[in-house]
Amino acid sequence: MKVTIESTDQITRLDGVECRVWSGVTERGVKCLVFLHRIALHDSQDSAQLDQELRETLAPGQLVAFNSVLLAAMPMDGAPRGLA
Repeated sequence: MKVTIESTDQITRLDGVECRVWSGVTERGVKCLVFLHRIALHDSQDSAQLDQELRETLAPGQLVAFNSVLLAAMPMDGAPRGLA
C-alpha cells in the first residue's frame, strides 16, 4: 500500500504525544488522515536536506483537540469531507 501525504497546519495530541496532522490519499483514492510524530532516516542518510525541506514547507502548527480534527474530517451526517 502507498499513501501520499501533505502537511497541514494542525498539531494534536494522540496517546499523550504531539503529532502533526497530515492529509493523505491512498493509491486507490481513499482519503485519510496521518498523525505524524517523528520521521526517521537510515543511519547512512544525511538529514540536512530533509531538515531544510521541513523548515521551508511546514507552517507553524496550531494545537487543536484530537476530536476537532476527526470532526472536521467526518461531519455528523457521516459523509466524509475532503481531506486533501
